[in-house]
Amino acid sequence: MDTPNILAVVLAGGEGSRLHPLTGHRSKPSVPFGGRFRIVDFVLSNLVNSKIVAIYLLVQYKSQSLIEHIRRSWGLAPIFPEQFITVVPPQMREGPEWFQGTADAVYQNLRLIERQAPDLVVVFGADHIYRMDIRQMVAFHLSRSADVTVAALPVPIAMASAFGIIDAAADGVIRGFREKPVDPAPMAHDPTRAYASMGNYIFSTDVLVKALRESHRRGEKDFGKDLLPRLIQTQRVFAYDFCGNRIPGVRDYEEPAYWRDVGTIDAYFSAHQDLLGSQPKFDMFNPKWRIGSSNYQGPSPKFIHAEIDNSIISSGGLIQGARVRNSIVRSEVLIEEDVELDECIVMDYAVLRRGVRLKRVIVDRYNTIEAGDRIGYDTDADRQRFPVTDSGIVVVPRGQGTDTRADGVVFRYL
Repeated sequence: MDTPNILAVVLAGGEGSRLHPLTGHRSKPSVPFGGRFRIVDFVLSNLVNSKIVAIYLLVQYKSQSLIEHIRRSWGLAPIFPEQFITVVPPQMREGPEWFQGTADAVYQNLRLIERQAPDLVVVFGADHIYRMDIRQMVAFHLSRSADVTVAALPVPIAMASAFGIIDAAADGVIRGFREKPVDPAPMAHDPTRAYASMGNYIFSTDVLVKALRESHRRGEKDFGKDLLPRLIQTQRVFAYDFCGNRIPGVRDYEEPAYWRDVGTIDAYFSAHQDLLGSQPKFDMFNPKWRIGSSNYQGPSPKFIHAEIDNSIISSGGLIQGARVRNSIVRSEVLIEEDVELDECIVMDYAVLRRGVRLKRVIVDRYNTIEAGDRIGYDTDADRQRFPVTDSGIVVVPRGQGTDTRADGVVFRYL
């Protein structure tokens, strides 16, 4: 099989409860990230950069924001019917239930897979920040004559109990899979690390279809908990070491095999800090492996007597007489005089009035922080008003204001 026909199924229905309140109005894949992206953009960019352009995106939880983002940002050339990114809400063809788990979500859409008749089905999650050339994983799958290949990330053995852990032989054959074990199996060639499942899979189509039907008959719902442990007993299931994946244009100073599960507020905040500095752990500027997102048509940001240090400032904003350090400010944010930001994430269409002080704060969209307000300096006082993590990150939930910013700019997007 020289050039297999590949269909991608992206699981983008996650509730993301640990990321609340950022997921109070949107699903986890739709949460904004960096200067102008959403979390879902990373898996879609990896697929498209890998020349995998037949993609079904399965959505469920609070999906409208995600649906609108895909419609605006991810239209492929319609003159080629084999190229598409199609959003698929639960169709409930198998009964009244919504998707009950990862395997059940794909099972409920078997008709779509059978209609496309691919050689391979790539099943990826939409919850992580990373770059990956999926063609290299496909080549590994084919070279091993594998039935299933699981993307595996080496993690320190002391941290392994937080992941689904793969027990693999030296040749990559998976011997066992356990969710968050207290005694994780080490890698065959490195006892200090263990293989964590990244939740990304390649299936030979006939194996996937048969396994999903069997799982449905058994009442099984999930890949990691149910389907994969059973397939290990009967099929050729391999672990693909993500550390061997090579992306063109990645710089020497970047963290090799960068991958982050931004499933908590602290992890989400930390991943944003990884974007900053002259030598960031994850450099978003890579013309050889672009991260796609919305084609925002607003103006460039404007600065009037502002001090900006080690920060990312997106389009359409106005920063006047403010000091911004180690922060990410997204589109169409208005920051007035004498505002100070330190290690903050300010999302689109926020207004920060004169004299505001914010330190280690995430401000969700559509908020107005009133003049003189101080957030991030008194943990006890902050907890009375906002969610605060154990590490002290304050989250100002999405605002409930009008559709027009104080300076007359109309909010355009969800």
